[in-house]
Amino acid sequence: MASESAGEARESENLDGPTPEERLKALGLELPSVPSAVGDYEPWVEVNGVIYTSGQLPWIDGEMKYTGKLGDKLTVEDGYQSFRISALNAIAQLKSAVGELSRIKRIVRVEGSVQATPDFTEQPQALNGASHLINDVFGAKGRHSRMIYTDPGMCLDCTTLVVLWAEVER
Repeated sequence: MASESAGEARESENLDGPTPEERLKALGLELPSVPSAVGDYEPWVEVNGVIYTSGQLPWIDGEMKYTGKLGDKLTVEDGYQSFRISALNAIAQLKSAVGELSRIKRIVRVEGSVQATPDFTEQPQALNGASHLINDVFGAKGRHSRMIYTDPGMCLDCTTLVVLWAEVER
């Protein structure tokens, strides 16, 4: 019940309150430089008012902060922090797409991929790192659906990857 109450509290927030950029500042966060593509693809595309980001990794200043598998040498808390960094990079991609994050009408979906051992089962708790950050930055507009995938071998040996779908105000 406590989580439902927290969700209800977020839903009742004033949508004319702080902007996502102001919320980031209040959280003591700055958006990183937009990571460049690591292959032949677009970092984001817009279709019918929805922006889809490409997968964002846990880069900090061009360096992969988390590598390896959850359940091996990495813990759920490591996964949480890795997903948080990946989500911050995804939010930076959204900002590059729309200019001002206040143009985001709603975060529709969060998809996360995690590199984990076959016996690791706490993927949802790790993905909360992305969900909590997104909800904190976007308030009620950040409430989203989500999906998590487990992969035994991720690109560049990264631990996490986040994809965002966001509806844009026209």
